[in-house]
Amino acid sequence: MPEITVRRATAADSARLTRLVRRSAAYRGPYAVMVDGYQVGGAYIEHHPVYAAVDADDRVLGFYALLLDEAELDLAFVADSAQGLGIGRLLMAHMTAEARAAGLDAVRVVAHPPAEAFYLRTGARRTGTVGAAGRVHWDRPELSYDLTAAAA
Repeated sequence: MPEITVRRATAADSARLTRLVRRSAAYRGPYAVMVDGYQVGGAYIEHHPVYAAVDADDRVLGFYALLLDEAELDLAFVADSAQGLGIGRLLMAHMTAEARAAGLDAVRVVAHPPAEAFYLRTGARRTGTVGAAGRVHWDRPELSYDLTAAAA
């Protein structure tokens, strides 16, 4: 695996993060409506803890956004070309450490259905289901990372 660093994203990363979201193979077909026109804006990045996994050339391989006030993982994406390299696991370990440091006891995740198994493998547990609403025409798994347990 190439050397990967997790760093705080900045507003200058907006276009790269937006491209990563919009090009995600996980959001093709019926899921495309979720990312159609989606923008990871500079103000959003500056306001929330958003962290990017980058290689030695500062190429963004994945990122996550944590909403501290809601104790919720809002976004988590890994570039299609970087799938299977452990970047998602690295990002979730980083996210849980940041959430603990911020004093959170748990982090809620409303997952993209195909991503549920990934979250379960990285320590989340299923807590329920969020019903279809708005542009989302399917139920989504609701999960939680318990941060009160000893760090893994």
